[in-house]
Amino acid sequence: QVQLVESGGGLVQAGGSLRLSCAASGRTGNYPMGWFRQAPGKEREFVAAISWSGGSTSYADSVKGRFTISRDNAKNTVYLQMNSLKPEDTAVYYCAQGRTRYTSSFDYWGQGTQVTVSS
Repeated sequence: QVQLVESGGGLVQAGGSLRLSCAASGRTGNYPMGWFRQAPGKEREFVAAISWSGGSTSYADSVKGRFTISRDNAKNTVYLQMNSLKPEDTAVYYCAQGRTRYTSSFDYWGQGTQVTVSS
């Protein structure tokens, strides 16, 4: 059974930084990973994704140039470095994993970690 456990959320002032981590377990191999977020009263939205090898990344326009997704396949962990945080980045951040190596959709989800950015 795939398990994704996020950590690293918290309260930070605007302009600050946080690094989220997502540890994956439950099956062998490397798979595409993504970060999504959901703010109160809003739908969940895409933030960033990384291919199984780490060779390809993509970002939502709202976080380009501020957030960086990376992975350490030896540790089965994906990271989201968030810099220059804004109050509008406040949300629950979810880690997700693709079912297969070349999928573009995400089938497994973590429980989420809260990020709060104060103004």
